[in-house]
Amino acid sequence: MKISIIVPVYNEEKTIGRVLDKLTQVDLGVEKEILVIDDGSADKSGEIVRNYIKNGAYKKSDLKLITKKNAGKGSAVRLGIREAKGDIITVQDADLEYNPEEYKKLIAPIIAGKEHVIYGSRFLLKHKPRYKIYFWGNKFLTLLTKVLYGSKITDMETCYKVFRSDLIKKIELRSNKFDIEPEVTSKILKKGIKIREIPIAYIPRSVEDGKKINWVDGLQAIYTLFYWRLRN
Repeated sequence: MKISIIVPVYNEEKTIGRVLDKLTQVDLGVEKEILVIDDGSADKSGEIVRNYIKNGAYKKSDLKLITKKNAGKGSAVRLGIREAKGDIITVQDADLEYNPEEYKKLIAPIIAGKEHVIYGSRFLLKHKPRYKIYFWGNKFLTLLTKVLYGSKITDMETCYKVFRSDLIKKIELRSNKFDIEPEVTSKILKKGIKIREIPIAYIPRSVEDGKKINWVDGLQAIYTLFYWRLRN
């Protein structure tokens, strides 16, 4: 059994090294394939990853860097899904908002053959939001998902989405930016596939620290949810 962890990176030189430390050191009980997709970074992110690989500062992990022109998180995730060789596929943002230790409990139901899709929900545990606009924006998008798709999930926008590889590779994804989150959720729910949620911890970062999502992405998410609900 192998898990492929896709790490989309765009100008994350401050955190990518520490993220790789956490990913390579965490013991998940299965083989790990870490695919870092550098989405045209203009800083030293790519150089840091290349040096990390060159120095061999990791164990029990297959670490690979793929570089591409900048097109957005969604385009990086889609490329990672195509390249992934694991039985399980998930995504890790290149910041420190999410803790890779959480993967242990997220992948367990899939390894046991009980589930096909697991979402790590930030809202099943209490956390203090740094920005209320993001908190309530996420709540609204999740509510809209419930209304449009009859879903009971609590955190549609979570980064920690875990899939059986044979499932996610069959779903045609088109989004290039942050709208990858509502698109993949919409298509899974329209197929009648159950999404099980497991609580995860979450430490939101500030805009000053590099948080990139904004209100325009929120509007795009709303459009995406309606678009895939109405489209055959």
